[in-house]
Amino acid sequence: MLIVKIAIDGPAGAGKSTIARLVAKQLGLRYLDTGAMYRAVTLAALQRGVSCADEEALLRVATSMDLEIVFDSETKSNLIYLDGQDVTAQIRQPRVNANVSLVSSHKKIREYIVALQKEIARQGRIVMDGRDIGTVVMPDADWKIFLEASVEERARRRQRELKRNGHDVELLELAEQIRQRDHLDSTREVSPLRKADDAIEVDTTHLTIEQVVDKVLSIVKGDERDV
Repeated sequence: MLIVKIAIDGPAGAGKSTIARLVAKQLGLRYLDTGAMYRAVTLAALQRGVSCADEEALLRVATSMDLEIVFDSETKSNLIYLDGQDVTAQIRQPRVNANVSLVSSHKKIREYIVALQKEIARQGRIVMDGRDIGTVVMPDADWKIFLEASVEERARRRQRELKRNGHDVELLELAEQIRQRDHLDSTREVSPLRKADDAIEVDTTHLTIEQVVDKVLSIVKGDERDV
């Protein structure tokens, strides 16, 4: 059986998770939201009162926490369990948003999480989204997609997501957070955010979710390889 791997990368708020999940559903593949793993470490650190700037303490948190990712075969979404508790919604809280980029910038944290991600990727038949999937986690992916969108549009999307979860944050504040996140993600020493040389870029700014999914599917299905 052909091992199928699809990497979807891009900056915060570009629509990676939504698009990757729907593409996986359409193609009958598994889906992994790799960012959720860094978010889980961040949440665990905040819950334990550990500084997100302390790399060694964060590594102890990461290696000692019980992280379980459940693949929902129906929706292709991921349920995230931390120490036996469902934290799927909690890892999207503003306090996690504000700290996850710092946590994920630490070399030892990134190396630990990437090793876990590579093990999952090795099984194939999967769509993974993140910031370094096509460049680090799955450089051998069959298809690499890089999603882009304007800062303003990404801020609006993040605001809608937060409102659905009961959090009201000003648009200007979110836009500034995204700019800071972009800077941190693209300038960090380990696995910086960048488009793989062989990735296909898709600007989602003025596209609906359905249009982006269709575009990605056309890229994949237009290839001679059979998924």
